[in-house]
Amino acid sequence: MEKEKYIWNKNSQWSDELEILKSIINTTELAETTKWGGPAYTINGKNVLGIGGFKNFFTIWFFKGVFLKDEAGILVNAQEGTTKSLRQWRFASVADIDRKLVLEYIKEAIANEKAGLAIKPEKKAFSIPEALQKELDASSKLSAAFAKFTPYKQKEFTEFVGSAKRQETIIARLEKVKPLILEGIGLNDKYR
Repeated sequence: MEKEKYIWNKNSQWSDELEILKSIINTTELAETTKWGGPAYTINGKNVLGIGGFKNFFTIWFFKGVFLKDEAGILVNAQEGTTKSLRQWRFASVADIDRKLVLEYIKEAIANEKAGLAIKPEKKAFSIPEALQKELDASSKLSAAFAKFTPYKQKEFTEFVGSAKRQETIIARLEKVKPLILEGIGLNDKYR
């Protein structure tokens, strides 16, 4: 039995409009695939854009839209302060679709992907809570074992100890993590 293809569309009112966008996109070298339940378009396996329908609009989103010139001033950041690279072009009706302009933006997005433009993820620094640092300073064995963990797993330990408010809780958490650290077991390894 063939699995039914799910199209991400908040409601079905935009099916004709999305078909128009697809017809424009299909004139390019992009390959259509399905990601996150909706149509996405790639080049060399890299995401370039996607389309979808929402309650009040349908949209093309450019995964690296931050690099588009956007001379028409039509792109929006759907989650200001959270979304770094993705930008949306929202449409309220078929009349909003300017085929020539849509194709220009798509071609620029393709060129940007081929050029390898990307925003590098920021590495978030973390600090070791004072109570944990005292334990690490007091035991070279514990400190050496802690240093062998990846930064991700070190951060799990520091957040676990550092998020405790009461001194009793801090002590209890330290007693829990010290044997794990010495055995080389991550705090959440049992869940992975």
